[in-house]
Amino acid sequence: MANKRVLKKVVHGICDELFAEAVALKTYGTEAQQANAETHLFAIVKMEDEFVSRLSHPEPGMKPSLYFKDLKEKFSAQISDIIDQMNG
Repeated sequence: MANKRVLKKVVHGICDELFAEAVALKTYGTEAQQANAETHLFAIVKMEDEFVSRLSHPEPGMKPSLYFKDLKEKFSAQISDIIDQMNG
């Protein structure tokens, strides 16, 4: 398992890339994509804040390995949802 600092950098990096894609959609996308771009931007910022906060303060009483594995799975699922919404 990577340490918290590395995981936070990964979360920030992925969210930065998604944010850049959403800005590109807002600027160069079709009218439908431009209309949904602000929603995507807000969702990305909210997701980043939530997961960095959850990395900083793990759930008490849960094994760290299980907690971070679950956190990674939920993060991947949310990323997939946002990407699907941006493509759709």
